[in-house]
Amino acid sequence: MQEWYILRYVSESMKMKSLEIVFFDAGGGHRSAANALSEVVRQEGREWNVQLMNLQELLDEMDVFRKLTGIRLQDIYNLLLQKGWTLGTPQLLPLMHGVIRVMHGQQVDMLEKYWRGKNLDMIVSVIPNFNRALFQGLAKAMPGVPMVTILTDMADYPPAFWIEKQDQYFICGTEKARQQAISMGNAPERVFLTSGMILHPKYYLPVEVDRTRDLEALGLDPKLPTALMMFGGEGSAKMLDIARQLNASSLNLQMIAICGKNEKLRRDLQDMPRRIPMHIEGFTREVPRFMKLADFFIGKPGPGSISEAIMMGLPVIVECNAWTLPQERYNATWVEEKGVGIALKSFSKGVVPAVTRMVDASQRAAFSASVRAIENRAVYEIPEILAGILAKH
Repeated sequence: MQEWYILRYVSESMKMKSLEIVFFDAGGGHRSAANALSEVVRQEGREWNVQLMNLQELLDEMDVFRKLTGIRLQDIYNLLLQKGWTLGTPQLLPLMHGVIRVMHGQQVDMLEKYWRGKNLDMIVSVIPNFNRALFQGLAKAMPGVPMVTILTDMADYPPAFWIEKQDQYFICGTEKARQQAISMGNAPERVFLTSGMILHPKYYLPVEVDRTRDLEALGLDPKLPTALMMFGGEGSAKMLDIARQLNASSLNLQMIAICGKNEKLRRDLQDMPRRIPMHIEGFTREVPRFMKLADFFIGKPGPGSISEAIMMGLPVIVECNAWTLPQERYNATWVEEKGVGIALKSFSKGVVPAVTRMVDASQRAAFSASVRAIENRAVYEIPEILAGILAKH
């Protein structure tokens, strides 16, 4: 009998673990983080069954914003980003959180129903705002199954954004976020620190480029400093204003502009009269290659954009002001603290002076040295952390 129990214990401890990663499509970073983590688990050959769950699809029927406007909450968010209508987002957050609180009980019930009867060993959240509902729904459906929240922002924007005080685990990409989690009363042994934000494994692969040939193929001059401008997958109207300012300046430089899914922006950039050489790109999966051809980055202070640029060796120019999403404002502080770039109060007033510094070889070299000092291995560190948590449970 004792041997049977031992064999059963060994068999259960060796069985394939099932993990579910919860994401949504408000911005591109959450899905990207889920896909990146899933891909690394696959590459490492871990005996894990990783499933992805889009929370927006599960909660669609109770999406108040969709009932009022006909548009999903995540699509409203993406429209705001694309149009640059982000002024006042700190004031809108309490309204959104109020709606989430009103619907909290229904969310918990729906999550409990969804998870009831499932055989999962861990839930991993890469989203903000709904972690209390996720935790409570999980506790009702599968008591004892651990929940882990991986922050895909460099810091929390309390209250009730990323970090809740509850019996779960947190994985943070900066010391500030780690301290925020602990200061809220979460046990330090349940709060883990990684060396940065999750990046897709493709950013760790060597990118073979022939700078002279490849830049000439894009209609660019290999001798000129090259800016790469990108404002996420939805693009931004700010890119047109920045391009016009740099084009009107006396600076000797050129630009690669990646517009994402924003076709109007791509057409407007294509049609503008140009003094400086520009290559205009729409949606592309070759961002690492374009970054490898550039000398510095201009874009929004998103944690993914900043981390991707730094991984590819690019100093950054970002903006932080009242229009910046509140959860991204610390990112600009981090850029300045680490010496990896320039954080402006306004692209409209400051982009030409900032780019003037970047096209100066000696000043750019100082920024580049700080960039090289950053070693982000988070996407490879996180599976080890998750394995340790699974072993405890």
